[in-house]
Parts: sequence; C-alpha cells; structure tokens
Amino acid sequence: MTLKIVCRACDTVHPQDTRFWRCGCGGPLDVGFRCTIDAGKIGRRAPGMWRYREALPIGADAHVVSFNEGFTPIVGMQIDGKPLNVKQENLFPTGSFKDRGASVLISRAAELGVERVVEDSSGNAGAAVAAYAAKAGIDCEIYVPESTSPGKLAQISLYGAKLIRVPGSREATARAAMAAAEHHFYASHVWNPFFFQGTKTYAFEIWEQLGFNAPDALIVPTGHGTMLIGAFLGFRDLQENGLIDRLPRMIAVQAANCAPLYRMWRDQLAEPPLSSSGNTIAEGIAIAEPTRASQILDIIRETGGRIVAVTDAEIKEALLDICKQGLYAEPTSATAIAAFRKVPASGDECIVAPLTGHGLKSTEKMLKLNGE
Repeated sequence: MTLKIVCRACDTVHPQDTRFWRCGCGGPLDVGFRCTIDAGKIGRRAPGMWRYREALPIGADAHVVSFNEGFTPIVGMQIDGKPLNVKQENLFPTGSFKDRGASVLISRAAELGVERVVEDSSGNAGAAVAAYAAKAGIDCEIYVPESTSPGKLAQISLYGAKLIRVPGSREATARAAMAAAEHHFYASHVWNPFFFQGTKTYAFEIWEQLGFNAPDALIVPTGHGTMLIGAFLGFRDLQENGLIDRLPRMIAVQAANCAPLYRMWRDQLAEPPLSSSGNTIAEGIAIAEPTRASQILDIIRETGGRIVAVTDAEIKEALLDICKQGLYAEPTSATAIAAFRKVPASGDECIVAPLTGHGLKSTEKMLKLNGE
C-alpha cells in the first residue's frame, strides 16, 4: 500500500512512515492513497467498519486494532412530523463514534511500532484512544479539561491511561498535549489524519444501509469536525469509485454559546473569530479554535450545505424528546435533532443524523437537565 502524507497548507509530501502530526510549516496533514470499495466483497464479510478493509490505510492485518466495532443501526424517527434517519453511534464499545477514528489511528501507531501515545480530549476521543491503546498494549496519556464529565474521566482512567487534568479552556488542554507530543506520538483526533480515515466509515455504512445509496443530507454536530470531515472523505471515496453520483449536503451544527464556525459562515470570515469558549451543555463540540476550520468551510461550500447554531434551550428540548422516544444520548448528540427542526426539508428527502455519544457518559448532566 502506497500512502501519500501531504500538508494541506503548503503541499509538502512527507514520507509515508512519518510520525509527524503536522507539517513544519504548521499546516495539518492529509492521507492520500488509492482506495477501492467492492460492494460484492464487503457484503460477504462480517458487519463492522473493517469490512471496508481495502479503503482503510493500514498495511498488514496483524496491525489492526479492533473490537469488531461499527455497523451501528439506523432507526427512523418522526421529529415534528418530519422523517429523520438516526444512526446510533452511541452504541460503540466506548459509547461514542470516536471509536471509528481510534481503531484506525491506534492501528497506525501499532504499525509504526509506537510504544506511547498522548491525546487531548473533552472526553469521548480520550476514552476511545485509551481503550484502543489498552488493547494494543501501548502506553497512553490523556489530557482533559478540568470540567470534563466525571463519567468520562472514570472511563479513561479505568482503561489504564494516565489522566492529566488541565485548568482552563479546551484550547489550554490542547496546548499541554502538544507540548507532551514533542516527545511522544500524538494520537490526536484533530491533527492526526489517520483518525479521519476511521471516521469516514460512517459514510460507507450509511451508503450500504440505505441500499447502496447516498442520503440527500447529513446533519452533523461539529466542533473540530472529526465526523463531518470523515463523512465527506467517505462519500468522496464512494463517488471516486463510481458507487454514488453525488455528495450529500453536509450540514454542520454548533452550539450557539460556542459557534466559531457558524460565525465564519454567517459573516464570511477567513479565520475563526477571536472569542473565548462559552459554556454549553454540548461539551463535545465546545471548540473555540477549530484546527481544521477552513477545511470544514470548504466541505460545506462544496456540498451545498450550511452551518446551523442551536441554543442550549433548543438542545435540551431535543434531548428530552428523543429520550421519550427511547433513545438515550448525551446532550451533544441532541444538537443534530435541534438543528433538524431548523433546516428546511421536504418530507421525501432522506436525511441522516448521528447520536454521537451515549447518555450514560453524562449521567450527572442528564439528571440535572431532568430536574433531579
């Protein structure tokens, strides 16, 4: 397998066995390789994200780190009388879609012979990286904001990772992890491009579960854009293989209290506005300085999508609504449901939204929202 590791900013091509997580110019990296998807072949394999083996950039099968994750179910819901397809990404081994990226990224670390990884996270990505590192026998340090939900902290710690709480903002946590990454492999769900090679399987599964068709639109909770970028890459792979003839509209959702991407979209800004991260119950997307902001905006434009901001009140209402329909997800997941209510859609459109994380990961917050 020939890989091409390319800087998005200056187009520098790095060696395929590089351990760098960003270019010397400071730009983020992308992975390029010849991807093949054979609908007949994958249909004979067990359900799971690794059924798309030829589309995932890991060489030998011996390096694959997996819990047989993926192929989460899609269920149909009615939201205010309109149909919405909800993909239950909250049913992954660690309780969030971040397992997709962690499986490929830690497989990449194993392939390179990495012995120790560091990561920063508001909770879910840290838990995923910690779990997969544990399975791979790789030492792990996870940096988290002090405000991270206790349930997520317990999960990370019990996987055996070294947990480092950082005072201040989510951005301060990232800076602390980057300093540690000067000496260790940075298993970043934001900077390391192999993470997106895992989250792109979200698109492959939707395509297959919809009868080998692309939906009309995806609604995606978006902070750093790990699911949105991955979904775009996946549908682009499908298009390049001649398996779909169009890309779905990508609709990014932000919490109104912390919405730099929405403000960039609304005000036609080239960079995220300088502002502190506001408090929001959607902690998973509370990112004031998204690293790949320009890439996210390019995706929105290319697919004819848009960016929607939803208030905490709207998120709470949506969360309680889906819980009463039997789906238990953390507040960040409910941003997609809240956004669906604000997006014009005809009744015959096929729209897919994820439940990004399980409600059990945010028990204290869920109890408070329920008035207990």
